[in-house]
Amino acid sequence: MEVKVCKASGSGRRLLLSPALMFACEPERHRDILAHCSGNLLFSQFPAKLISSLLTLFHMKKPVLQVALDLLELKRAIQIARESVQGGAEWIEAGTPLIKSEGMESVRSLKSEFPDHHIVADMKIVDTGFLEVEMAAKAGASVVCILADADDAVITEAVRAASVFGVSLMADLINVADPVQRSRELEALGIDIVNAHVGIDQQMLGKNSLATLSSLREVVGIRIAAAGGFDANTAPRAVESGADIVIVGGAITRSADVETSTRAVREALDNPKLAPPVTESPEKVIRNILLQVSTPNISDAMHRKGAMSGIVSVCGDVKMVGKAVTVQALAGDWAKPVEAIDVAAIGDVLVINHNGVTNISAWGELATLSCMKSGLSGVVIDGAVRDVDDIRKMHYPVFARALVPNAGEPKGFGEINTEIQCCGKTVRPGDWIVGDESGVVVIPRERAYEVARRAMEVRKTEERVREEIKRGSTLSSVSELIKWEKK
Repeated sequence: MEVKVCKASGSGRRLLLSPALMFACEPERHRDILAHCSGNLLFSQFPAKLISSLLTLFHMKKPVLQVALDLLELKRAIQIARESVQGGAEWIEAGTPLIKSEGMESVRSLKSEFPDHHIVADMKIVDTGFLEVEMAAKAGASVVCILADADDAVITEAVRAASVFGVSLMADLINVADPVQRSRELEALGIDIVNAHVGIDQQMLGKNSLATLSSLREVVGIRIAAAGGFDANTAPRAVESGADIVIVGGAITRSADVETSTRAVREALDNPKLAPPVTESPEKVIRNILLQVSTPNISDAMHRKGAMSGIVSVCGDVKMVGKAVTVQALAGDWAKPVEAIDVAAIGDVLVINHNGVTNISAWGELATLSCMKSGLSGVVIDGAVRDVDDIRKMHYPVFARALVPNAGEPKGFGEINTEIQCCGKTVRPGDWIVGDESGVVVIPRERAYEVARRAMEVRKTEERVREEIKRGSTLSSVSELIKWEKK
C-alpha cells in the first residue's frame, strides 16, 4: 500500500492514491473513496469523516523490519536469515562485513534463498557510484547503500545507476556533521531512503539515532530508516520518532533463538507499547551490565588487556563488581588495608598491593567479615591470605596470590587511594574491578561504559555460537578457522 502526500498550490494538500490503497480499505470505506476519487484529489473534496479515515490509514502503514547480517561467514548468515524471515523480517541486509568477506556472492546467495524479499546490499559506496550500484543490482540487491557524505558527483552517478537497474538507493548518514541539511540535499539529488545510523563503535559510547530521526521526519518526504542498537524494547521508539524502516542487527543475529527474537521485534513494531524511559545513573548502568558478563567477556572486549596475572578466587564461584579503593602497603602490614574498609563506600572493591609477597599474610577472616558487613563488593590482594576455611564459609569474593597461615603486624606504613600496581596491572582509585572464577580484570574508569557494552556484545556473540555448536556444528567450522588463518 502506498500513499504519497505532496504540496498543492490550491487549498490543502493532495493525496496520490494507488489502487492498492482502494482495496486496503474496509469494503464500505473503499466504495466511498472510489466515489470521490479520480486521480489526485484535494482534501477539500472529501467529507470530514472520510478525510479522517484516510489519514488514519496513512499513519497505519506497517514499518519495515530489516535484519542486518553483519557477519563474516556466508553459511551462518543464510541460516540466521532463514530464522529471521520465519520470525517476520521483511528486508534482509548483506552487511558490510559480509560483503567484504564474501563479495557479491553474499548478495547472490541471499537473493537465491529469499527471492520474494528485498535484499539490501550495504556497500557503503564512496566512489565509482555507477559501477558499484550496478554490481549490487546485478547480484540481486533491490536496495543499495551509499555513504551520505560521498561527493555529490558520486551520489549523482549512483542515482543514475539505480534508475537504470531499477533499485532503490539508501544513503547512510553515519558520521555526517549536519544530517538534516545533508538529507535535504540527498532528497534533491534523488536518493530514495536516508538512514539515521549510529555505528556499533558509537553505540558503545552511548550514542543513538533517535534525536536525528525526529529532526529528519520534519524536513524530508522520502523514506527514513533507523539503525543503531535497536531491540524489541527500543525499536518502537524509532517508529515513534519517524522511522519507516527499522534496522536491527545484533539483537537478532547474535541471539540463540533468532526466530523468537525477530518475532519479538516484529510484534513490538506492530503493537508498540512505549514504557516511560528509565533514567539510571551511569554508575548503576555500568554495574548492571558488568554483573551480567564474565571476566573473559571483558578481556575479549578489551582485546586481551586488563587481566591481572597470578591471582585466584579463594572462594571459587563468586562474582565481584565495583570501583577500586586502592591500598599501597608493606608486606605483612595490615593496618592500611583494614583502615581502607572505613574509607570505601558500599559496592566498592579493595585493591591491595603487597608487592606479591606470599610468605606472610596481611588479610584474614576478621578483615573479610568487616568488608562484608560494610557492604563492599570484594577484595583483591597482590599477596597472601589466611583463615581460608572461615572465609570460604562466608562465600565472599576474595582474590589473592597465595594462602599462608603466617600473620603480619599493623605498623601503618602505606597509602590509601593512590595509583598502585597490582598483579601486573596499574589500578587507579575509581577504576572498575570485576572478578569471578576466571580471574580479575581492571577497566579504566573513563572507558567503563564502553567496555561494559562491548563485553555484552561478546557475550551475545558467544550465545549464538554456542547454539550452533549444540545443533551439531563445531567451533572450527563456525569460525571457519582454516579460511581465516593468517597467510
